Amino acid sequence: MTMSRMRTRATAAPITVRLALPDDITAPAIARGMVREALTDLGVDEISRDDVLLATSELVTNAFEHGERPERLELRFTDGELVVSVFDAGTEVPHLKEPSPAAARSRGLQLVHALSRMWGYEACDGGKYVWATFAIPSL
Repeated sequence: MTMSRMRTRATAAPITVRLALPDDITAPAIARGMVREALTDLGVDEISRDDVLLATSELVTNAFEHGERPERLELRFTDGELVVSVFDAGTEVPHLKEPSPAAARSRGLQLVHALSRMWGYEACDGGKYVWATFAIPSL
């Protein structure tokens, strides 16, 4: 017999925020501004907010430098979790790199990996989404 626990309070409906990103080097800054505003409006604490902002910046920068330019950013808030997704039209599979200690670059996904609960990608028609999830106290 399988047992499941009954929830004692209603789960809030997911909140989704979407942003079309410009096709230029301002995309990471615009993404950070939008995410900062959304997280602040929802009352997310400063430490969680800073982690999400840095990871978002790295995801958008990676799409800009290694994909086919970031096109969209989506934030999806559910009960205790935030998923940040960045869409680009590229098909290159993202993967963690081990840069040399002296390298000035190639640490973006290392940061996303360290800051998020988990991350990955999903191929879809027209490209892929690279996403990261974060534990966020219930909103």
